[in-house]
Parts: sequence; structure tokens; C-alpha cells
Amino acid sequence: MREWSEMIKIEHTVFALPFALSGLILALPKLPDAMTVLYTTLAFAGARAAAMTLNRLIDSEIDARNPRTNDRAIPQGRIKKGHALFGAIASFAIMLAAASQLPSLCLQLSPIAIGWLSFYSFTKRFTWLCHIVLGIALGGAALGGWVAAGGELTMAAPWVLALAVTTWVAGFDIIYACQDVSFDQNEKLHSIPARFGVGTALLISRALHVVTVGSLFALSQLLHLGIAYWVGLFLVTGMLMYEHSIVKKDDLSRVNAAFFTVNGVVSILVFLTILIDKVIAVSNN
Repeated sequence: MREWSEMIKIEHTVFALPFALSGLILALPKLPDAMTVLYTTLAFAGARAAAMTLNRLIDSEIDARNPRTNDRAIPQGRIKKGHALFGAIASFAIMLAAASQLPSLCLQLSPIAIGWLSFYSFTKRFTWLCHIVLGIALGGAALGGWVAAGGELTMAAPWVLALAVTTWVAGFDIIYACQDVSFDQNEKLHSIPARFGVGTALLISRALHVVTVGSLFALSQLLHLGIAYWVGLFLVTGMLMYEHSIVKKDDLSRVNAAFFTVNGVVSILVFLTILIDKVIAVSNN
């Protein structure tokens, strides 16, 4: 269980689940019921576990050659490839079962989600836009939460939320990829750091996070969000600025602090402030 937990990185669920639940909350005039929250969480957890397992399975040979990742469970044989494939299929089955208990559009869109989550792991082999592809995958979680609440995707708000998540994830994934720039160049793998260098990659990451903050601001205008959300937006902006202040072109020693700690705080802050804002709005009505 410890090996499986490490492989799918359960703790990283904190990066995107709050945004799926944020979409769920924002799409409704009131707070969602407990069963909708449960099935949305199960659908997201299943999708994420499947995606992480497939990523480790598809990249197992690359991971075996990378000194940073060669001790992972699949390259070392602690988890068999066949078992990993079965785990991914079972996780997608959980996602589909949960989606079937939500509005019918969730199940109808599930093949797109499965296809995109399966496609992502191959992108580093042919395009440095792989970070954007990952961002879109998690941005889709926000759209999924919105649809799970019965919300329509014809309005701008869910897409603006998805843009915020997409650029946020792509930005911090670029920072994380800076650790492997030499390996990626030697292996002819594609990433923004490998293509443009660490310095330029960090500038691109900053630009993406500027879009993140701008999108979160636009969301407040579209949905007329209150003071709690504005406080959260102020704090999130500060956390992203701090993230970029601790990672330097010539000093990547604090990448893990930026990746794990700061981004976990960012996602939780956004969710909590959206939740508090909704509670205040519901109580005032």
C-alpha cells in the first residue's frame, strides 16, 4: 500500500481537488448536497489515480534512466507493469461509476477525460507544450466540478476558472521540470526548460501565473464574488510571488518547497475563500 500510495501521490490530490470542488460550489446558488460532493470527489480521485498510474507506467523506462526517478516502484520492479495497468483501469472504472451518479453530461464527457489523461504522458516525447497539456487536464477538473453541479458550460465563468487552473498548473510544472533539464536534453525529451533554458522557463512560468491571477480576478467580476474571495485572491497572489522568489536560475535547491508547499497552500486558499464566500452569500439570502 505504501508503494501504491507513493506511485499515485495521494497527497498531491490537494493540488487539484479543491478546484474541482470550487467549480461545484460556484455553479450552484447554494451549497451542494453531501452526495454530490461525495461522487464528485470519487470521480476526481479515480481519474487522478488512473492518470498518475498511467504516467508512471508509460514513463517507466525513462524513469529507470533518470537518477532522480530510478528508484520508483515500477523501474525497480516493486510494482509489476501488469498490476499497474490493472490499477489504472480499475481507477477509471471508479471514475465512471461515480460519474454515472452525477448529471448525465458527466458520463457523456468521460471518454474525453480518459483520452486526455492517457494522452498527457506521451507529450514530452514530441512537444515542449507538455506542461500546458497537463494544465488543461487539471483545468478540466474545475469544469468537471461545474458540470457535476448541473452547471452549463455555455457561460464564461467555468472556462475562466479552468484557465486559472490550467495556467497555474502549467506554471508550477515548468518550475518542477527545471530539475531535469540536462537529462531531458540528453534523452531528447521535450520541456520548456529543455527547449528554452532554465532562465527563460522561469520567466514563462511567471507569465503563466500572472494569467492565473488575472483569471481569478476576472472570475470575481463575472460572479460578483465577495470580500472573502478578495482576501483569498490577495493571499494567493502573495504566495505565487513568494514561489517565484525562492526559485532562481542558478539555485533550484528550493524547487520542492515551491512545488509541494506553496502550491498546496494556493489551492486550499482558493477553495476555502470560495467556500466562505458562498456560505456568507447563502446566509445573507
